[in-house]
Amino acid sequence: MRILVIGSGAREHSIVWKLAQSTLRPQISAAPGNPGMTSPDLAASVTRVTIAADDVDALLAYARTHHVDLTIVGPEAPLMAGIGDRFRAAGLPICGPDRAAARLEGSKSFAKDVMARAGVPTARHATFTNLDAARAYVRAHGVPIVVKADGLAAGKGVTVARTEDDALAALDDALGRGVFGTAGATVVVEEYLEGDELSVMALVAGTTYHLLPAAQDHKQVFDGDRGPNTGGMGAFAPVPWAGADALEMVRARVFTPLLAELARIGIAYRGILYAGLMWTADGPRVIEFNARLGDPETQVVLPLVEGDLAALCMAVAEGRLEQTPFAIRSAAAVGVVLAAPGYPGVYQTGAPISGLEHVAEAPETLVFHAGTRERDGHLVTAGGRVLTVVGLGHDLDAARARAYAGAERIDFAGKHARHDIGRRPRRVVVVSEGTAR
Repeated sequence: MRILVIGSGAREHSIVWKLAQSTLRPQISAAPGNPGMTSPDLAASVTRVTIAADDVDALLAYARTHHVDLTIVGPEAPLMAGIGDRFRAAGLPICGPDRAAARLEGSKSFAKDVMARAGVPTARHATFTNLDAARAYVRAHGVPIVVKADGLAAGKGVTVARTEDDALAALDDALGRGVFGTAGATVVVEEYLEGDELSVMALVAGTTYHLLPAAQDHKQVFDGDRGPNTGGMGAFAPVPWAGADALEMVRARVFTPLLAELARIGIAYRGILYAGLMWTADGPRVIEFNARLGDPETQVVLPLVEGDLAALCMAVAEGRLEQTPFAIRSAAAVGVVLAAPGYPGVYQTGAPISGLEHVAEAPETLVFHAGTRERDGHLVTAGGRVLTVVGLGHDLDAARARAYAGAERIDFAGKHARHDIGRRPRRVVVVSEGTAR
């Protein structure tokens, strides 16, 4: 089986790592991939291809020429560019939604409209293209309030405004000064939700889906959820308070009605659907949808999946997911991101990385590369988030101990990591139907 994985981060490294365990014995191409994907444990199964993740024409040509049996899309950019449509039109199986379905991530106003029709709980909101109207809405509703660029803005289009001045400045950035270009030509202004964040991802084929273990990430750069937001400084799974009854509520209130509404309007979703939730006193409310796996959640979720990922993704691509076995390992995983100094602001790169060989010897410990490259035969830093170290264990304490032990063995100049991944306390007690708490 020939599989093409698109992307170059720790998320894609973890996908490649999981695929390599498949009984289908796949030969994997990673475009463009990263050095971790061709480390000794994967070198026999993986080849890196020098094609950018958003170069849809080149990716399609490669898949045709090399007779690729299945393509798996990691990042959002190629999905928004219509790679799902292009590959399916060419008769090439792909695990990733079409452009129409990917609008759930690419347009917040579209996602809100679909949720409203489906009855999916989310924050109260209003959509604006006029700056004065948006300003009037903020002044009428008060703060805290959330201002979101409608489109993709490289992770910088969301402002949680604690003051009116901050909210008005965010509106001016998007609608007045055009800081986010067309992505900010429309904004969604919504209520601020209090609660516990929860990430729930699913493999989806039409209205059939398998929920992956719930995870929780840590976005702020410093311990105690302080400092600026990042792409994610770590994650853990499963989430102790999000048991079977809570996930059943997520099914009933979020995934089932949403996918039914998409089917009603003629959209057959085939790929990964990520629901970013806020668990409030009334249960789950959707903050956002992504049309792909999350990062760093994927790095802690995939090690807990006992099913064959290659078979599962092929079943998604071919629309026969209900026929494919799926199970979850009874264990826990904690992932700690090692970041470059200065991240998420201006960060330094080019620092030699040492100690990876010692982590490779540690039991139940994994390292996924994100921002690394090879220079003169040595591995150096090449991004803000450099590596994710994942520890596995029978519970979160055991997994956390392994993750941090592994992180300590790795070194590069200015290495930064949070020290409290997996220790976030609950802020909300949920009382709702059934026994959910």
